[in-house]
Amino acid sequence: MKYVLVLFYSRYGSVATMAQHIARGVEEVQTIEARVRTVPNVSAVCESTEPSIPNAGPPYVDIEDVRNCSGLILGSPTRFGNMAASLKYFIDSLSSLWLSGALVNKPAAVFSSTSSLHGGQETTLLSMALPLLHHGAIFVGLPYTEIDLTTTQTGGTPYGATHYAGPDNRNPISDEEQRLCRALGKRVGEITCLLSQQASK
Repeated sequence: MKYVLVLFYSRYGSVATMAQHIARGVEEVQTIEARVRTVPNVSAVCESTEPSIPNAGPPYVDIEDVRNCSGLILGSPTRFGNMAASLKYFIDSLSSLWLSGALVNKPAAVFSSTSSLHGGQETTLLSMALPLLHHGAIFVGLPYTEIDLTTTQTGGTPYGATHYAGPDNRNPISDEEQRLCRALGKRVGEITCLLSQQASK
């Protein structure tokens, strides 16, 4: 079965929770499944290593997960208006996929969580969008037909789903944020399905 890869890095759990809501949205589309994967921490200590299997949560991603996906959704917390180093480190390892065009014409989207409403939500999304565009993916955002975009008091942007975690990272995913996460996943799932049908004709 064709799948959308929901790939994320999460430090305090908000991005991981968003990934689950997005995966549920993907799986509202028949014939498409969601494959949720994460990336290990990057350490400045050369001797530091992560276990090959995480202690909890989804498995670590490998390059074949990306090569064989039919759609891709990236998620990261904000690091000074940019994606986290752990996700960037993995993306930087995908040169072989860029050379082969493995992601060309595949739909892709992004999501993020920040500790403040103006803490770089949109720039973080754009930092993840840039490598997707270089890979030739078709970038998918959230249209304003999603009414929560115009009423939310928490997260949500047309560039992708976002969450306002608060200064202590304890804010739960709001109802609006949950709906926007599911809407993003469903939209990527629907576009993936349409493009797959066109390719098979």
